Amino acid sequence: MFENLQDKLQGVFQRLSNRGKLSEADVDVALREVRLALLEADVNFKVVKDFMRRVRERAVGVEVMRSLTPAQQVVKIVNEELMATLGEPARLNLDGPTPRTIMLVGLQGSGKTTTASKLALFLRKSNHRPLLVAADTRRPAAIEQLQVLGRQLDIPVHVEGVDVPPATICARAIKKARQGAHDVIILDTAGRLHIDEALMDELAQVKSTTHPQEVLLVADAMTGQDAVQVAENFHQRVGLTGLILTKIDGDARGGAAISIRSVTGVPIKFLGTGEKTGDLEKFHPDRMASRILGMGDILTLIERAESALDQEKAQRAGERLLAGEFNLEDFLEQLSEVKKLGPLGQLLEMVPGMAKVSRDLPSDLTDHQLRRVEAIISAMTMAERRNPKILNASRKRRVARGSGTNVQEVNQLLAQFRQIQRMMKQLGRAKGPSGLAKMLGGFR
Repeated sequence: MFENLQDKLQGVFQRLSNRGKLSEADVDVALREVRLALLEADVNFKVVKDFMRRVRERAVGVEVMRSLTPAQQVVKIVNEELMATLGEPARLNLDGPTPRTIMLVGLQGSGKTTTASKLALFLRKSNHRPLLVAADTRRPAAIEQLQVLGRQLDIPVHVEGVDVPPATICARAIKKARQGAHDVIILDTAGRLHIDEALMDELAQVKSTTHPQEVLLVADAMTGQDAVQVAENFHQRVGLTGLILTKIDGDARGGAAISIRSVTGVPIKFLGTGEKTGDLEKFHPDRMASRILGMGDILTLIERAESALDQEKAQRAGERLLAGEFNLEDFLEQLSEVKKLGPLGQLLEMVPGMAKVSRDLPSDLTDHQLRRVEAIISAMTMAERRNPKILNASRKRRVARGSGTNVQEVNQLLAQFRQIQRMMKQLGRAKGPSGLAKMLGGFR
């Protein structure tokens, strides 16, 4: 999402570092470029003005001018002020008597129903017992969608159709939650293509009936400054307690994510990072600031790996790797594990210094090319996976036919795998996503 902003900020900081000792004029020139980069990224102009004022006050002071590394000090100041703009991390309010109620609001198309299921899954992983409530009676498809998602996740959904008033549905859901020992209920309320009086009256009635601990706005980050305006309007009318920004993995300029906290005064609590039900992350201002400045987000990567990967499989693969016994069967197993973490380009962006590498990768690397690699290895016999040296010309032709590829691609995979094996033996340990990317680089 922050590609253009990231590139421009890194360019500014690189030019500063080339100058060594900085004058006030150097800082002013650099900050003008930072200001333009933020405006081009669709950050609210009032937010930019206040941000630049704070940065300049610190950047032209003794803190930078007497520093042995003035350029790094400027980066540090920008990073700290960016974190201040993004706000403090905020947790869900799940205090009070059970069941605690979380009311999701937002415009149609913002991903509200999908986010409801993501939040339910997130809470269940935290040892809660959620109940989803289909309160969007204006859109029968939303009710059906929530039921499908509930079945997939094995999370119960309270449904009463489209003829019962939403406030009544939600009140009955609370009673059902008490009877079923659910400690959290998530209300998927109606949305519109635009804000209108009927929508706000309906939401106000649901809120007054259920007294939710949280009223979370689900806002589409791809809509830019419109997301900020929508958040302001909802906050004025129904009183928000938090925000969930969806489609953070998209190609929008990212200004809404930076602006929305300052403009509304409402904290961002979660980020929707993909289409899968597990693609919901707690919002950490320091991590987002780090990603915006191209410094990676290794903590999120570690958390994602810990929750998604099979630790026993990883340990077993690591032992085989150190022993020089890692083969194509092991690689196929680890490939399926890595895919659980999300698109390869997204993972590389979290590794410090690898953001540029991720952009050079083909956009369909995870979906298309990894499938081809999996197809080639899957078309081999168990003996061939364990000992690729037995793959002669006729065997390779059979593998190519079975995988829908050609012999050249099979040879390419085998050659690159041998190269990676040699490298891994020399280093004594795996090099993570970068080694995988190098291995797959020829599959275009």
